[in-house]
Amino acid sequence: MPAPKSLSRTTPTAVAANTIVSSLLTVQISGVGFTDLTAEVAKFAREVRAREGAVTLFIRHTSASLTIQENADPTVLVDLTTALDRLAPENAGWRHDTEGPDDMPAHIKTMLTATSLHIPVLQGALALGTWQAIYLVEHRARPHRREIVLQFIGMTG
Repeated sequence: MPAPKSLSRTTPTAVAANTIVSSLLTVQISGVGFTDLTAEVAKFAREVRAREGAVTLFIRHTSASLTIQENADPTVLVDLTTALDRLAPENAGWRHDTEGPDDMPAHIKTMLTATSLHIPVLQGALALGTWQAIYLVEHRARPHRREIVLQFIGMTG
């Protein structure tokens, strides 16, 4: 592997993490797909007056997940859904089908993605890249009410 041509890093900064603020976000989902939560998470950070620290998201379910993905081209989300469906198809002989044929594939898709995210807050803003968005990924076909714990740890101002 070739060495990088250039490296740079900002001067480290330190703050006292003297605040922990939590909130429960409830989202009604109509079925399989991606729901952009970026604006709601940014609103939470603004409401708690987050300056420096981190926002953590934790989904309280085993058949839906969280991810950070591209927000510019919606076909990315379509392709990601296709990839997850290929990795965990319905009717593949799964034993666990208590809630229907999409039940076990939903659990596998959650295991392949994430149940929590950690987003730094720098100078009062989420430190997401230009094309990044925060998504709830619903893996079940029928409507669900999903709960996500939002928590900011850091300095407020």
